[in-house]
Amino acid sequence: MRLLVASNRLPVTVERTKDAFRFKESMGGLVSGLSAYLDSLKGRLRDGEAADYTWVGWPGMSIPEALESDVESKLLQNCRAWPVFLPEDLMDSFYHGFCNKTIWPLFHYFTQHVFLEEACWNSYVEVNRRFLKAILEVYQEGDMIWVQDYHLMLLPKLLREHLRNAPIGFFLHIPFPSFETFRILPRKWSARILEGLLGADLIGFHTYSYSRYFLRCVLRILGHEHQMGRFVLDDHIAEVRAFPMGIDFRKYHEASKSPLVVEEATRFKEVIGDCRTILSIDRLDYTKGIVNRLQAFEMFLEQHPKWQKRVVLAVVVVPSRVAVEQYSDMKCKIDELVGRINGRFGTIGWTPVIYQYRFLPFCPLVALYSASDVALVTPLRDGMNLIAKEYVASKPDKEGVLILSETAGAYKELAEALIVNPNSKEEIVEALREALEMPKAEQRRRNELMQNRLIRYDVVRWAKEFIEKIQSIKVLERRFNSRLLSPQIQEEILRRYHQAQKRVIFLDYDGTLVPFAPTPEAARPTDELLQLLYRLGMNTKNDVVIVSGRDKQTLLSWFGSLPIGLVAEHGVWIREKNAEFRLIKPLNNAWKGEVGEILEKFVDSLPGSFSEEKEYSLVWHYRQVTDLEAVSMLVSEFLDTIQGFAANLDLQALPGNKVTEIRNAGVDKGAAGLEWMANRNYDFILAVGDDWTDEDLFSVLPSTAFSIKVGLSRAYGSRALYSTQSYKEVLELLRGLTESELEPR
Repeated sequence: MRLLVASNRLPVTVERTKDAFRFKESMGGLVSGLSAYLDSLKGRLRDGEAADYTWVGWPGMSIPEALESDVESKLLQNCRAWPVFLPEDLMDSFYHGFCNKTIWPLFHYFTQHVFLEEACWNSYVEVNRRFLKAILEVYQEGDMIWVQDYHLMLLPKLLREHLRNAPIGFFLHIPFPSFETFRILPRKWSARILEGLLGADLIGFHTYSYSRYFLRCVLRILGHEHQMGRFVLDDHIAEVRAFPMGIDFRKYHEASKSPLVVEEATRFKEVIGDCRTILSIDRLDYTKGIVNRLQAFEMFLEQHPKWQKRVVLAVVVVPSRVAVEQYSDMKCKIDELVGRINGRFGTIGWTPVIYQYRFLPFCPLVALYSASDVALVTPLRDGMNLIAKEYVASKPDKEGVLILSETAGAYKELAEALIVNPNSKEEIVEALREALEMPKAEQRRRNELMQNRLIRYDVVRWAKEFIEKIQSIKVLERRFNSRLLSPQIQEEILRRYHQAQKRVIFLDYDGTLVPFAPTPEAARPTDELLQLLYRLGMNTKNDVVIVSGRDKQTLLSWFGSLPIGLVAEHGVWIREKNAEFRLIKPLNNAWKGEVGEILEKFVDSLPGSFSEEKEYSLVWHYRQVTDLEAVSMLVSEFLDTIQGFAANLDLQALPGNKVTEIRNAGVDKGAAGLEWMANRNYDFILAVGDDWTDEDLFSVLPSTAFSIKVGLSRAYGSRALYSTQSYKEVLELLRGLTESELEPR
């Protein structure tokens, strides 16, 4: 299997020199993390065999069209990379526009910075399409595609449309926001993004809370309900899971003991002298909380003057997105704060804040981790934050204290750190005091626990588990697809149908023979359907039975003139051909008054819903309700409320497809099916239904029967032998039966 990694940037950046192009390693946790996993693959291969992967992404600059072919071949040959060439204006509108002015602030809850511009959205769509084109150019049958991060959220669905059976994964490296924040996007954008992500077989997030927010948005905006994080869609299964990204622990741990790093750390300590060091290192970004951190340090020096001249805050800010106005404004604010703190508290022999605005290479970075007594990692919002993990990994002596924001994804794994609210300067001040006074033994205890956790779940395991999960989903999908009503299975049904002398065909109505309608009365049978049922019923070998939750008057008015049987109210009433309806057993409906009053209160609480009264049941319809979360909450509350009535009055509350029905216990489609089949000796049985009420019928059928569940999303876990996508395929199957054998009376 070859892995195709798709990300905004390639792991190498193309730079133009005077005479040629050269390739420089790209920066960032994604590149270093995935590179560590890809390197690990080499250890599992035979000597001389290369790990089979290709990385697809933007090469870091606009390449003249005449030179694209040359760059393309060199990247593929030397770096196992396939470039997506983008013109400068498109990249600017896509990256600096929609990605960094819309998605980045929105997903980090900085809604005041969100910029909504149709032209930038169109650029986002176009870039995702160009990534699709580039992947299709290199894709080979059997490849697995792993799409990375918020730049390419439309890509999984685009890939699914062209590569129906390809294993596709997506991982989001930033937070996913709550529904109330996500809905700030225009609905056509938000729906398109969610649909794009659901094109993947596996959608991964750093934390459970991010995945929960995503599931809620899918429910509220697209109306898709999940089963334990799994969606069974028309063309594939999509799962949503949390995979907290790790780091290459041994790389940092071993580097911190290397002579080069030890020497660098020693030089740093000599410059600092006897002062304790608090480290703050971040990319320039308003989400990182750098300004809050500096203000908290200033407050700490005010409130704890004994630490003046005894502690230093080492601030490293890595340049980033300087073209964005908010970033340049923040840079000015940081400069002002550093100057103010040093001016207020500094002396000739002591500078409270040591400030650098530059990128740190690996060895100086690890040296700084190793030499620092405290790491102050307090982003206002962060998807994971690998700096916190790198700091802990860089402590071979296990001495040092991590102060970590509760809004960083990493805090769940690093619970032994001092956890703070990054918006509270008071909490940061108290954490600094506690960190600087923490005994060495307590530091070692905490760091040992965190290091053991980071060793076990490193970046290689993170990637390995993600890929293995995609593979397991595809195995499940293949098993699921094996139950689809294929042409071969239809031929077998026809063959057995022809051989049989006495047949029964059980058919649910709503969702099985007709599509769902906003109201029950709107789903009337078409003339074509009535003619089809008539032809089936006129065959002397056939018993055709509509087994529905509808009331008997409706079924009689629609189908009473046809030579077919009817079962009403999920089995309460049975009517054989040309006969009268009869009760399947004596029933009581005196309970309807009291339960009906309770139901009406809930109907009033859920605008768009309504109740329906049948002779022996009450039905709560909520198909037209758009607030699906309210549906879930109120239906659960309703079921809890009537639980006592159900037990005392021998009732059953049955949630169905956008309905909940209260009826007498012990009466269901299964009981009706047994009643119908008693003493008839059918040698061909076919049952088709779409709802959970049909499971009762499926469960009582003999092993020789054909049972079909309509709707792939509802077929998962069904007792039916086979499944089909929609009512249209059911009608096609029934037409095949009538056309293959029409025997008039």
